[in-house]
Amino acid sequence: MKALSTRDREILRRRAQIQLDYAKSPKNDIILRKWQAQAEGRRETPPVRLLFSNFMHEVITPRLECEGALAREIESQLLGTLVGRELFDDDTPISPTFDMGWHVHVRPFGIAAKVTRAAGPNAQGFHIDPVISNLAAEIDRLRGGSFGVDREGTARRREFLHGVFGDILPLRMVMGSLPGAITNPLVALMGMEAYYLAMYDCPDAVHQAMEMATGVYKRYYDFLEAEKLLLPTNGLSPLAQESFAFTNELPTGAVTRTTECWGFLESQETTAVSTETFGEFVFPYQQRLVERFGLLSYGCCERVDAIWPDYLSKWSKLRKLSVSPFNDEPRIGEYLRGTRVVYYSKPRAELVTSDGPLNDTAITSCFKGVCEAARGCLFEIAQREVGTIFGDYERGRRYVRLAKEAVDRYWSP
Repeated sequence: MKALSTRDREILRRRAQIQLDYAKSPKNDIILRKWQAQAEGRRETPPVRLLFSNFMHEVITPRLECEGALAREIESQLLGTLVGRELFDDDTPISPTFDMGWHVHVRPFGIAAKVTRAAGPNAQGFHIDPVISNLAAEIDRLRGGSFGVDREGTARRREFLHGVFGDILPLRMVMGSLPGAITNPLVALMGMEAYYLAMYDCPDAVHQAMEMATGVYKRYYDFLEAEKLLLPTNGLSPLAQESFAFTNELPTGAVTRTTECWGFLESQETTAVSTETFGEFVFPYQQRLVERFGLLSYGCCERVDAIWPDYLSKWSKLRKLSVSPFNDEPRIGEYLRGTRVVYYSKPRAELVTSDGPLNDTAITSCFKGVCEAARGCLFEIAQREVGTIFGDYERGRRYVRLAKEAVDRYWSP
């Protein structure tokens, strides 16, 4: 790896010390207790967070001080760890370590997707340019999914980072939740309309594609076990959908089997199909992957209320359910009330992204509804899908404050 300039090195060491100070602060202890309560199934004050992955250009880029490309990449991670706490005063827990994972990859299909992204440095939109036009005729092009690990690259990066600030912020190897997405990468190859038509026109080909991807993931899990690449997914380890893996049901020490780890699944691409169609084309393949997990976090932006009774409710390993605004939220609350499944709320984003001053009344009303829906549930609020706060950090801080005030007034365990 390229050497860092003296100036960049000192900036990174200073950032590392700031993270360590936050991690050792009494405030961090208070926040960790909230997450530990969730881990133990106790219905106490839920964590509230404002997530910034879609507006990093406002909270990370303007604050970068390093000049070298590698240094800026590392600085971005250090800054990102602290955004929630430093800028928004939310309930993001801070680790006294600098975390990294194995350089691993898994690709469920043998060809790559092609997309055209919207112009502009901060644009979010994109268009799928289909590389599959006839699934039945081109099914063999999907074969050959792959996976692997770059052990040498991982070791080099770990050694390099340790040399920069390991004496301040120790390096820690972490692993996110085991992946298993199938419908998303399939739609990325053929487009949404063609995918929906294929379930009618050539259902056997859709099943073949689902079978291929399921097989790749299962072999990938075998590979992780055989190569001793598994790491505990607990505590401050990352969980898909920008959450954390706190639980008292999985090991905190060495793990050797995927059934000792969190997994993550979703199928937001099928949110508009009937429950029966989901049950035919998606659930059976997800079920086979769930069998390889210890615990499961499920969902992205899709509706899960319709598929809960016949499908999702069958998974005893389910511990976190994404509840987007597209759901009947009170209905989800009824399903999850009194269970060990976390109601992972992702409220409407437009109340913080709309131009003009924040509408305190509308924001409080929105969070009142969310809190009432989640009464009696293990509860977590993560404001995702935010594209901008107009560079106004106080706007984000105030939004979090209103959300916490609503929790105090309207949620009850």
